[in-house]
Amino acid sequence: MYREISKLILYGSMPEDAILMKLSGIFRAFEEKTKDNATLIAEIYEQTKRILEVATDYAFDENLWHNYLTFLLITNENPFSITCEKMGARDGASVNTFVKNDYEVFRKLFNFDFAPIEEALGIQCFSILQNYTAIGKPELMYNKNVSEKVRALSKKLEGAKDTDAFFAAVTDFYRDYGVGMFGLNKAFRIRTEGEGTVIYPINNMEVVILDDLVGYELQKKKLIDNTEAFCKGLPANNVLLFGDSGTGKSTSIKAIVNQYYDKGLRMIEIYKYQFRYLSEVIAQIKNRNYRFIIYMDDLSFEEDETEYKFLKAVIEGGVETRPENILIYATSNRRHLINETWKDRRDVEMNQGIHHSDTMEEKLSLVHRFGLTIGYTKPTKKEFNHIVTELVQRAGLNLSEEELLAEANKFEMMYGGVSGRTAQQFVNYVLSGQSNLTATESDNPLYS
Repeated sequence: MYREISKLILYGSMPEDAILMKLSGIFRAFEEKTKDNATLIAEIYEQTKRILEVATDYAFDENLWHNYLTFLLITNENPFSITCEKMGARDGASVNTFVKNDYEVFRKLFNFDFAPIEEALGIQCFSILQNYTAIGKPELMYNKNVSEKVRALSKKLEGAKDTDAFFAAVTDFYRDYGVGMFGLNKAFRIRTEGEGTVIYPINNMEVVILDDLVGYELQKKKLIDNTEAFCKGLPANNVLLFGDSGTGKSTSIKAIVNQYYDKGLRMIEIYKYQFRYLSEVIAQIKNRNYRFIIYMDDLSFEEDETEYKFLKAVIEGGVETRPENILIYATSNRRHLINETWKDRRDVEMNQGIHHSDTMEEKLSLVHRFGLTIGYTKPTKKEFNHIVTELVQRAGLNLSEEELLAEANKFEMMYGGVSGRTAQQFVNYVLSGQSNLTATESDNPLYS
């Protein structure tokens, strides 16, 4: 194994503590007899445990060794894989020769014979890993999006008849999904580590689509049109979704990311206190072959907060031009984002010569930098009733509409008022069996 791994060129830059590198060292020690059997067994078990931990995180199954190698291939960000993301391989490129060399190594690792070391040490962990039956678990406990992709590609690579077929399978994956965490995940957050800023994936993003949001068709169309233009590389605007709480602003943005993920759209969520790191985040993503939405939820500023100035500089007005693969989508309950007072509207404060109109203009200039503003208002009572009945139908419940709406109207008066969020909360209340409503058909599983 170590002889093959030493031949890797582009894919050889793995950390020394990577599982594959550790196994390489163990197999070398086994062949050169530099460690006793007890030590080798202990070290093999340690790496076996690590493979099982990866498999648990991503719900791998069947051949965990192949799943692990496939996971390495699609998370290895090197000059070739990054160039191929969302673009694919280039026929005739000189680098393809080096890459095929590496893929031939991986093919040999896929078919590696563990029998000699297992027989010599009296173990069978590799045989078990290659014929593994995983325990099923809820989707929220693992990254289903990554799991499905790894296992599907692993099957293709198992069946690759030669290096060219192996090359085509991996580079087609890069073209369709990308590489590394940006290829495998839809959404991300940031955190600071030391003096640097790290982008890390949100493993289980809410599975919601725009059709789940009842009503607001005009608002959804504006968001879709802008996002489609962005994904196609056409001019598009930063977007501010403003309006009443519970009307679906945040849901719309999550849904748009789910809808256009396969078109290369990704989302990075950033909080107000992190705005000072915006430039660092942009520097990390501006040269990737994806379209990034920097998402800011519930955006607003009080009179004494100045973080909005970082945002203004990034959106428009800074020295460095905002990269064409980045847009900002924000939600807010405030139309103008920054709290303004009547004092701001008085042009000159008596005896101090302070021009408050300048202060107000400074505050309003932020919202003007969003090229597209979309308003989400609370539904009317009629619209609220429509949302309730639609959600109940989607839930598969057959209820008397008169009783349903009467109960819904009682609920909204007690909890939150008319909004899409309240409607969903009411449906959850009904589904939980806490209401006094009964199904009109006895075969409804919830009320049988």
